[in-house]
Amino acid sequence: MLNTLLKLEHDKLGASFTEFGGWEMPVRYGSDIDEHHSVRNSCGLFDISHMAEIRVTGQAEEFLDYALISKLSEIENGRAKYTMICDDQGGIIDDLIVYRLDDDEFMIVANAGNQHQVVEALKNRLENFPDTRVVDESGLWSLIAMQGPKTKEILGRLVDIDLTVLKYYSIATAVLDGKDVFLARTGYTGEDGFEIFVEGDPSGVWQLLLSQEGVSPCGLACRDTLRLEAGMPLYGHELNKDLTPFAANLGKVIRFDKPSFVGKDALEQQKHPKQKLFGLQGDGRRAARADYEIFLPGGTDPIGMVTSGVLSPTLQVPIALALLNADAGLEIGSEVEADVRGTRIFYKVVELPFYKRGR
Repeated sequence: MLNTLLKLEHDKLGASFTEFGGWEMPVRYGSDIDEHHSVRNSCGLFDISHMAEIRVTGQAEEFLDYALISKLSEIENGRAKYTMICDDQGGIIDDLIVYRLDDDEFMIVANAGNQHQVVEALKNRLENFPDTRVVDESGLWSLIAMQGPKTKEILGRLVDIDLTVLKYYSIATAVLDGKDVFLARTGYTGEDGFEIFVEGDPSGVWQLLLSQEGVSPCGLACRDTLRLEAGMPLYGHELNKDLTPFAANLGKVIRFDKPSFVGKDALEQQKHPKQKLFGLQGDGRRAARADYEIFLPGGTDPIGMVTSGVLSPTLQVPIALALLNADAGLEIGSEVEADVRGTRIFYKVVELPFYKRGR
């Protein structure tokens, strides 16, 4: 397995590790619940250097409008957009964050396990864009996420720019611990925060951030419960090549007003998928996990299955995302049952996200 440049720092903190996307990543440093609450109430620090960074230059905006399903030419310098790269059949290869660094320069952040597929798909779409370059820079960057309501205050004391004017889904250059970095106001937790791109050895930056009062190291376990509470999909669970953005309730990301893009024809025929993603919330303490079957009350045939499920640390009730039959007649408030190891557990369909900061 691959290791990030912060492996020694995680060892010092006594982290437990797990395999994720081909990387050995810290899953926790102590208590999953404590780490989760540190992000909701103060500030959590994550090593997410396993993520892939891909730079696109030259005739970049025209190329990305063709290669991806959104309209990247519309975003201004220093702004970002959530989007996806699909195949010819409309299946999701990966979901991405695309940052516009300059007029003809973009940075794409892809999921670790999909790095090579995304790079290959982008390069295969260059034929009509001879002046465009796609360069995989994943080996050059480390990525540190600082997430939580106190992040702006804490990080703002350490950098040379005013973070109060950096809008959500924006990116800017800054100096942190004497190093030039990119600061992106993005995240995967449902909280305000920043993702910090560090070129070269990130150990000094990590140590400086962790030394600040109110900052706790956090692993992938709480990152998963945080993103699930925020209703954010995870590739391999809510997203895959057998699903289109419509099945994941993300059809709004597609821009059909573009002249052409890879997967456009197929996606135009799949606006009404057979299965769709629903948010479910239960009672009690037993949570339906991924791959548990969902039934209509008293039903004998499953109408789908859970893609991600957990006992919510914030809400203290079971929550789940589930891919269910679109023709099952479900709407907000509908009741369903999850088969949890042979016992039917009550859930109801709820509006996503389960948790939203300020609510």
